[in-house]
Amino acid sequence: MKCLDLYATWTDAAGSNESKPVNCLDWYTAFAFCAWDGGRLATEAEWNYAASGGDEQRYYPWSSPPTSTTIDDSYVVYCGYSCSGPQNVGSKSPKGDGKWGQSDLDGNIAEWTLDWWTNPYPMPCNNCAELTDASYRVFRGMESGTSNILMFRSAERAANDPGSHAAGIGARCARTSL
Repeated sequence: MKCLDLYATWTDAAGSNESKPVNCLDWYTAFAFCAWDGGRLATEAEWNYAASGGDEQRYYPWSSPPTSTTIDDSYVVYCGYSCSGPQNVGSKSPKGDGKWGQSDLDGNIAEWTLDWWTNPYPMPCNNCAELTDASYRVFRGMESGTSNILMFRSAERAANDPGSHAAGIGARCARTSL
């Protein structure tokens, strides 16, 4: 869970990063952590559903009304290349929260999903998870250092080598509600 980046948040000892999201996770570590923690990685379809507010089809996870394209640092940890890495989890809450109260669905750090990359995005989805082995795993939600604001759209998707320890990627564990 370490990377060579100046903005790595995980440390061997507790310290000032305890409220920050864990970044530099490769896909395998994220998958194992979520299983250990009683959860799992969300599928890309689940992540997209949460970010778009279900049938609202929000432009950004925080868009209200759904078609609003308002974006600034009061909604999302967004600062191009000028910020000093990930900020505290929920630092833009509640203004930047998703429909069901999720903080940081976009901005701060990106999040691995269960799926392998396929292009184009499968529509309609069949079982809504792409589990066929490919070269890259999907991550959703862009990191704070992204300079292109269009990358924060709910529909935006990207992929990386599952063994990558990129400073801008971490994980969000999904849980089944009872």
